[in-house]
Amino acid sequence: MIRGSCLCGGVRYQIDGRIGPALNCHCSMCRKVTGAAFRSRVAVPSKYFRWTSGEDLLTRYESSPGTKRTFCRVCGSTLASFFDDNPATLGLAMGTFDDDPGVRPAFHVFVGSKAPWHEITDQLPQYDARSSIVRKDGSSDEK
Repeated sequence: MIRGSCLCGGVRYQIDGRIGPALNCHCSMCRKVTGAAFRSRVAVPSKYFRWTSGEDLLTRYESSPGTKRTFCRVCGSTLASFFDDNPATLGLAMGTFDDDPGVRPAFHVFVGSKAPWHEITDQLPQYDARSSIVRKDGSSDEK
């Protein structure tokens, strides 16, 4: 089990199952929503995720067609993103974990639009767009 919460502790969640992959997203929307150079997020199968308290404190924002981001309306913490075209998976802000999730970001995406004042200094693979990611089996991760 992995637990997480917002800054004020009013919204809490739990994950009971395997998660991943994790990534660092440098798109302008993730930078704006976090106020940081990038957003570290992890894919979570929806069937393993549940709100344990404070779901009534959540507000949603449709940042692009079919993508709804959730926030705590009290403290403003970014939590999960939900995708109309892929309801089986959600994107979860890793900064909200209370426990070690056991996964680490494996790559950077949207580095073509990264903040000009930020330099990526790790050795993780970098992709200009999410659609340029190709799995080992040759399939693409279009998103």
